[in-house]
Amino acid sequence: MDIAHGFLIIAVIILGARLFGEVGARFGVPTVIGEIVAGLVLGPSLLGWVEPDATLQFLAQGGIIMLLFEVGMDTDIHHMAKTGLKPFIVANAGVAWPLLLGFLVSYYVLGMDLLPSLFIGGTLTATSIGITVRVLSELRQRHTHEAQIVIGAAVIDDVLGVLVLAFLYHFAESGEMSWLGTAQIALYVFLFMLLAPVFSKLISFIIDRFERHSASPGFLLTLAVGHLLLMSYLAHLIGAPEILGAFAAGLAMGQHFRLHVPEGFAGVPFRSGINQIMDANPSMAGRLADQVKPLIHTFAPIFFVMVGVSMNLREIDWHSLFVWQMSGLLLLVSFVGKFLSGFAVREKRLGQVAIGLAMIPRGEVGLIFAQLGFSQHIISSTVYAALILVIMFSTLAPPFLLKAFYSRYGSRLHPAEELP
Repeated sequence: MDIAHGFLIIAVIILGARLFGEVGARFGVPTVIGEIVAGLVLGPSLLGWVEPDATLQFLAQGGIIMLLFEVGMDTDIHHMAKTGLKPFIVANAGVAWPLLLGFLVSYYVLGMDLLPSLFIGGTLTATSIGITVRVLSELRQRHTHEAQIVIGAAVIDDVLGVLVLAFLYHFAESGEMSWLGTAQIALYVFLFMLLAPVFSKLISFIIDRFERHSASPGFLLTLAVGHLLLMSYLAHLIGAPEILGAFAAGLAMGQHFRLHVPEGFAGVPFRSGINQIMDANPSMAGRLADQVKPLIHTFAPIFFVMVGVSMNLREIDWHSLFVWQMSGLLLLVSFVGKFLSGFAVREKRLGQVAIGLAMIPRGEVGLIFAQLGFSQHIISSTVYAALILVIMFSTLAPPFLLKAFYSRYGSRLHPAEELP
């Protein structure tokens, strides 16, 4: 697109997101639903004003990594650590159950071949952390115990989704199961998750020192945004989702993250200096949080609009009985598989329900799976249309379910004295 037309399209997206989000909020609908509906209206499904081209996808990804940067800044890693292995358990269950159920339904019930069945199962494993975080934030539940489990599980879910995608892609290309390639990516991602927050903490210490002596405005915000973009690139470089790098950068620059060498390790060189660098910095974190919020409020809605734009409902044969049968079966599997992940950990029954509901939204990750399978001629246009329906309903329904759940049971799940 030319520059002037690009400005017009971006203006339409931003204003459409704000208008539909505001109208939805007035009627008690989660804002994120209004923004996705704006994408459906503005995109190929209805008006056709906005196409999912590379420029807009770039802006959308910028919005989601900024949102995950804010989530990282607002995450208390010590509080999350109290949840123990529960995020890992939920994430693994949230990938295993939909993958298994989706494969079994596709292969044995619908009679599809092995590779398409695996791709369908892989598509159902996705959890959109962006949608989940936005809904929990609007419901003022982002700092609750179950929300900490869900956020951790959704981040891990994205990593597992990348591994599943890499495995299926290698299988599609070579016809063989490449366990070695998948294990290599898993090792790189694991090392990145360990080292990235430490590296980002060092960078944040340097940024803070320079910012104190800066004579130019916006110094802190500029360097922080540059850092989160760099971390997103490094995550992509090793095969991890870009949002993982943004989350690590936000985690390290937040007011809760600290790493101390214990006094028992007095022989460690520069122990006091290391502790000073790795200590929390609430003052800088507070200033940065205030400065980055306008960017998030501007760019994050672009991502959710583009989720709606990417769902081209005109590609669906609405008169095909097979499309409705397949989408109905897969939708049931997608809901049940993710919902069951909440019951994989020992929590209050209401907490398990909340976790299960929060893990359901599919969004952009499911679309990536479906589009890859379709572009590589692994799944047919009919199957692709059915998956679009599944992704659409499993993206739009959970925010309503979460809102209804917390409206009815929130006070029982979190009595006033138990709220963080």
